[in-house]
Amino acid sequence: MASVSIRHVVKRFGPVEVIHGMDLEIADREFVVLVGPSGCGKSTMLRMIAGLEDATSGEIRIGDRVVNNVEPKARNIAMVFQNYALYPHMTVFRNIAFGLRAAKLPKPEIAKRVKDAAAILELDELLERRPAELSGGQRQRVAMGRAIVREPQVFLFDEPLSNLDAQLRSQMRTEITKLHQKVQTTVIYVTHDQVEAMTLADRIVIMRDGYIQQIGTPTEVYEQPANMFVARFIGSPAMNMLEATAVTAEGGFGLRLADGSTWPAPAGAISKLSDGMAVVAGIRPDDLVALPGGEAVPGQWPLDVTATVVEPLGPESLVYTAIGGREVIAKSHGRTLPKEGETLKLGLMVDHLHVFDARSEAALC
Repeated sequence: MASVSIRHVVKRFGPVEVIHGMDLEIADREFVVLVGPSGCGKSTMLRMIAGLEDATSGEIRIGDRVVNNVEPKARNIAMVFQNYALYPHMTVFRNIAFGLRAAKLPKPEIAKRVKDAAAILELDELLERRPAELSGGQRQRVAMGRAIVREPQVFLFDEPLSNLDAQLRSQMRTEITKLHQKVQTTVIYVTHDQVEAMTLADRIVIMRDGYIQQIGTPTEVYEQPANMFVARFIGSPAMNMLEATAVTAEGGFGLRLADGSTWPAPAGAISKLSDGMAVVAGIRPDDLVALPGGEAVPGQWPLDVTATVVEPLGPESLVYTAIGGREVIAKSHGRTLPKEGETLKLGLMVDHLHVFDARSEAALC
């Protein structure tokens, strides 16, 4: 087992800098997910840790050892790829054992390691099959088994679930969580899927254009996003964003929207606001709640809206409407669906309202 330290790492491809002085400390046995849109640099960073790309400058440590100039095979890491990378003519057993055979380990040791990995991943009955005879999820487990038998200090996962359907992705997320609980090895996992990040990670590293935007637990990045990018990226459906202006109001500040309506500002933002300041109000769909009987309760600001589109999702529905001149999404819980064109009474949970500086996009609360 080992910690991973990334210190002031820069990566350039010719004149183009794609990683800009990245700093990240990953604790021993921690499960860290690098997440962000395509092109943000997350896979490039993973490949530098693996030794498949050279860092232009900076330092990468695995445990107590600087590995910048260490060959990939000598870094004591194992990598699981998006495309499985299995040998089609070999059985599951031989695919899992391939790296051990290349390292010339004794046959009894190879057999023991493969058997142990197969037991962890429930592949015992499949060891004599070939990849063409396996499902996508089974192939991914074989690729994971090939990594496990190496007994590495660090596991690296590069979007391993991207090729699977939704049901298999859900199953494999559970398998990866169980694997980490059993083998207790440091894991660095790259994905563009924020659901994978939220469900798997001890900590999430959110990246954009080669910069880290925020590092935190799933709860921290969801409830306390550092800026508008993180707020939009984490959460499904995405946070609603409404342009507003801070205005002095009785007892503090209010947020005046484009349509002239004014909401109370949350307590956490008041000390950071000034009269006339341009801000953006962020509302999670879960924080726009239907008011029982249409009556507001303490802590909720009543809103009359009209449902324009309703998307049923079983026990809840997504309701599209307009607030402050912008389309927003609210969640309606229960099996009774609102009708399109129906007037609804919603309560805005004021204390859950997020406020961002419109210029810097940084969170004020």
